[in-house]
Amino acid sequence: MIDVVAKDKGIDPAIVIGAIEDAYLAASRKVFRGDEDLRTRFNLETGQVELYAVRSIVADVTNPAREISLGEAQELYGEEAEVGMEIEFPKETEKLGRIAAQTAKQVIAQRVREAEREKIHGEFGERIGEVVTATVKRFESGDIIAEIGRVECQIPRKEQSRAENYAIGDRVRAVIKAVNRNAKGPQVVLSRTDPALLVKLFEQEVPEIYDGTVMIRGAVREAGDRAKVAVFSRERDVDPVGACVGMRGTRVQAIIRELRGEKIDIVEWSEDPVTFVTKALSPARVQRVSIVDDEAHVMEVVVEDRQLSLAIGKKGQNVRLAAKLTGWKIDIKSDEDKKKEVELQLEGIDFGSGAEAARELTLPDIHEEVLAALRAGGFDTVEKVIEASPESLLALPGFDQDTLDAVVAAAKAEQAAHPAEAAPEPAPEETAEPTETPATEETH
Repeated sequence: MIDVVAKDKGIDPAIVIGAIEDAYLAASRKVFRGDEDLRTRFNLETGQVELYAVRSIVADVTNPAREISLGEAQELYGEEAEVGMEIEFPKETEKLGRIAAQTAKQVIAQRVREAEREKIHGEFGERIGEVVTATVKRFESGDIIAEIGRVECQIPRKEQSRAENYAIGDRVRAVIKAVNRNAKGPQVVLSRTDPALLVKLFEQEVPEIYDGTVMIRGAVREAGDRAKVAVFSRERDVDPVGACVGMRGTRVQAIIRELRGEKIDIVEWSEDPVTFVTKALSPARVQRVSIVDDEAHVMEVVVEDRQLSLAIGKKGQNVRLAAKLTGWKIDIKSDEDKKKEVELQLEGIDFGSGAEAARELTLPDIHEEVLAALRAGGFDTVEKVIEASPESLLALPGFDQDTLDAVVAAAKAEQAAHPAEAAPEPAPEETAEPTETPATEETH
């Protein structure tokens, strides 16, 4: 019977024998209420549990229940008895009745459960993050109780995808998320929503990921709806996105089927945060990206008006996943909204009375496309460029911090080179105002 219990629970028979010995000892102490030093021993030959009261040999007896004098011990066992030795006196186990048997049963059951928990913790504690196949056994308050072999495991409600439904007997692939040491129910916790499941499925389906040629640098999910995976190739000749998609999408389609139709965006990882954010917002096309705060990891992304809803996604899902994947806070604006914002900023800028008479904007060593963007934004003179705030210039198409620094430096150099042209005296304008019509006729 001991062998049957040990085999059924998957534990060592010695643990069951130890549990029986402890159970007999606990029951015996309830029956023999004295101060004796009781001990039990399981006899492997007879199958009986032997009970003993142990007494130590001493010169002077102070506790008769636990000690015996040297003379008395020599009378019982001869001259071989010496001080310090222990003598076992057999006790009758027939006195152990129904209550003692019930106590023994409880102790044995508790010890076997503890041994079983320790075995499960030792076996599955090293397998956290591994994908396993379990069989659905029953449902408890929304949680799924499944079995891996003979071990019960739990898929809590929060670890289940809302797009999935299971019946008793179904097989489900899930990732081992945690192993609880002190749990009343199943100790092994499985998950169908953890990004680790997505990573492991890619490792199983894509040989390049399994052998390390292609690396997954990040994965985020909103289970049942959408997921994003950032991949990177360690070899220049291997396309990481193409390797994950497979011929005609066979590889990624196998993963999508396993995740019950969850959409998966595979993007190429990049060290440049602007490039990475641009790709992470796929399938939306981004016009331009500017870093608002490098330390706080804040970016501003401008997209076409018709791409705005696609970039944000359903209930903000696309931009939310992109932010989790990249680690940057992303502020998305449409092209039209950005233009209105720039116009409002320009309205609040006072360029001064002398700016109107300044000559047209020309800056040496600055590309014509940059000059065209400045003129289109209303910065058509050197003074307007110098007096403009950095934020309003950075909002222009194609502008970053390096472009801003180069434009401002060139404008200051141009102003220093042509001070008279750039800043004419205001007096002629003031005297010309009362005689505006005659002055026009003379000029004509």
